[in-house]
Amino acid sequence: MKKLMYPFLLVLISAVLAACGADDESKSADKKEEAKTAETDQQDQQKQMEEMQKKMDKQKLDEEKTVAIVNDQEILGREYNSVLTSSQMMYQQMGQDPTTKDAAEKIKEQTLDSLVGQTLLLQEADKKGYKASDEEVKKQLDETKGQFKDDKEFETAMKQAGLNPDSLEKEIANNIKYTKYINGEIKPGEVTDAEIQKFYDEYASQGGAEGQEPPKLEEVKPQIKQQLEQQKQQDMLVKHVEELKKSAKIDIKV
Repeated sequence: MKKLMYPFLLVLISAVLAACGADDESKSADKKEEAKTAETDQQDQQKQMEEMQKKMDKQKLDEEKTVAIVNDQEILGREYNSVLTSSQMMYQQMGQDPTTKDAAEKIKEQTLDSLVGQTLLLQEADKKGYKASDEEVKKQLDETKGQFKDDKEFETAMKQAGLNPDSLEKEIANNIKYTKYINGEIKPGEVTDAEIQKFYDEYASQGGAEGQEPPKLEEVKPQIKQQLEQQKQQDMLVKHVEELKKSAKIDIKV
C-alpha cells in the first residue's frame, strides 16, 4: 500500500541530516596522519557524491514541462523535481542507489502517484475552505529556519530541495492547508486496548529476542496509541485518495 507524504518537510529534514553527517565526519580527525587520511577519504567521498548527483539530476524533468493534469490543474516539472529529490534522498538514507533502472522506475511511479494524490487532496481542501494564514506561514517558516545553524546552511538546503523563497512559502502554505484538511476530514478510528496490547506484545517480544528489557506497558501506552492512530489515519487517507481518483480526470504526460 502506497503512503502519501507532503514532500516539503521531508526534503528539508533530509538536508539537515546530510549536513549533520558532514559535520560529524569533519570532527573525526585529531592527529595529522588521521587528518590526511580523512582528507583523502573525504575527497573520494565528495567525488562519489558529485557523480551520484549528476546521475540523479538526469532523472529530473524540464521545470516548465507539464508532467500531469489533474482536474484541469497542471503539475509542472519543478513540482515533480521537488518530490523526486525527496524520494532520491530517502533511497540514499536507506543505503540504496536511486539511479539503478529498477529504482528509477519505482521512484518515478511513486513521485507521480504522490503528486496526483497531493493535488487531489489540496483541491478538496480548497473546496472545503481550508486556508493558511500569513501568520501561520511566517511561524512555520521561522521554525523551519531554526533547524539550521545559519542562513547560508538554510539557503543551501533550499537549493538542494529545488526551492526559492517564494516557492518555499507556497510549499509551507500548502503544507498547512494539507494538514488542516487531513486533521479535519480524516478522523482515525478509535484505538482499542486490545490493539495497544497486541502492539506492545510484539514490541516486547522483539526487544526480548535482542536481549533488551522492554519498558512497562503503562510507560509507553500513550506513544503506542498515538502511533496506531496515525497508522489508521494514514490507511484511511490512502483509501480516501483512491476514492477521489475514481471521479477525477487524471492525464499523465510523462
